[in-house]
Amino acid sequence: MEIKSIVIIPAYNEEKSIVKTVQDICEHAPEFDYVIINDCSTDHTLSVCREHHLHVLNLPVNLGIGGAVQTGFLYAYKNGYDYAIQFDGDGQHDAKYLQEMRDYMIEQNADMLIGSRFLEKVGFQSTGMRRFGIRYFSALIKLLTGQKITDPTSGMRMINRDILAMYSESYPKDYPEPESVVAIINSEKKVMEYPVIMRKRMEGTSSISPLKSIYYMIKVSLAIFLEMLRK
Repeated sequence: MEIKSIVIIPAYNEEKSIVKTVQDICEHAPEFDYVIINDCSTDHTLSVCREHHLHVLNLPVNLGIGGAVQTGFLYAYKNGYDYAIQFDGDGQHDAKYLQEMRDYMIEQNADMLIGSRFLEKVGFQSTGMRRFGIRYFSALIKLLTGQKITDPTSGMRMINRDILAMYSESYPKDYPEPESVVAIINSEKKVMEYPVIMRKRMEGTSSISPLKSIYYMIKVSLAIFLEMLRK
């Protein structure tokens, strides 16, 4: 039986990198479909997608990363996909790992597989401030759940159909990765990691400024504690 898999690419102002991102997927993971979720970009992302006949869903209002990703999960679930993977549109993720990750998920009977840059510690290791935040959330998740996740903010995460159903119903709006991982662990689903090498973004800069980083850590920490209370 055919296994249906899709790559979900949330995109906000990725006009300079979105075509290369899709080309990478088509070349290195031809068994995967893809869908771009254009989160009301203010640049030419939508027109570039249409010019190159890319598969894009255009959001009429900006929903933020959580809303854009959940739109992709809902699309995948309603269209009968067995596996879906979130994949950055800025060129940081490498499509050569997609098939490997899916095979590993099936072999290990995992519900979520996180692409981690820290298992083998090679390639781009993120900025110093972000590494601090990653270590913080990793320690917090370990303390509260007992499970070590080395890269809890990774945006390269593959999920199966059971998790697609869960995320289609409920998904965090802002900075969703750590909180949504805790939700899966609390549901007694199997979360694993897989070593990947990530690259520096092709174009542009991160939307998370130093001030936003402080807000991010406080907000996500509170969200994780609230998620634990639901257990």
